[in-house]
Amino acid sequence: MTRLLVVEDEPLLARSLKQGLEEEGYAVDVCHDGEEALWAARGGEYDAIILDLMIPRRSGMEVCRSLRARGDRTPILMLTARDSPADVVGGLDAGADDYLAKPFAFEVLLARLRTLLRREARATASIVAVGDLSIDLAARRATRGGRTLTLKAKEYQLLEYLALHRGRVVSKDRLLSALWERDGDPDSNVVEVYVARLRRALGKADAPPLIHTVRGMGYMLDDEAPPCA
Repeated sequence: MTRLLVVEDEPLLARSLKQGLEEEGYAVDVCHDGEEALWAARGGEYDAIILDLMIPRRSGMEVCRSLRARGDRTPILMLTARDSPADVVGGLDAGADDYLAKPFAFEVLLARLRTLLRREARATASIVAVGDLSIDLAARRATRGGRTLTLKAKEYQLLEYLALHRGRVVSKDRLLSALWERDGDPDSNVVEVYVARLRRALGKADAPPLIHTVRGMGYMLDDEAPPCA
């Protein structure tokens, strides 16, 4: 199920968005200020974020910049009552993917959201590349630097999942739930075991590691280490 984070400090609008989006089949979490939004988004577990510009504690601009600075590439649709050209440019320059001025028709928001999600889906075409790592999703085959990797089924599943969320931090709990059908068992070390195995399989003497541990948050597949790693 597609997961959305709605960041909106107007209670009535927040409730309305949550209800409407859930009726459309989305799973929705709601935050009411910038600090709460950054905390909620720390695991990179959302498929898109609907972010109001004028929120307490940290503005939508600050939240957007902070997410992008730490390597979070989750699509962001920014909402605001301020729709001057300077505000639009400022929001997009901060890292937002689209900009919707209030008041808006809910159908328009849905259409913009679908566009962002389709764009993200196109980015996960049949071939996913991360640095010199190439993953053929159709053939379920991975190569690094032209060398075919020998992976067991669960190792490949872990690699594919991280690749489909490349550049974003994926929490241990989410990996447990997605790949081992466990509800975030804190006592299980199966994720650490398979991450270690996958790191060995991806190892290349003359190249930097591709799997990064982000302390207290989870793991990320990228050809550059995140600032908070």
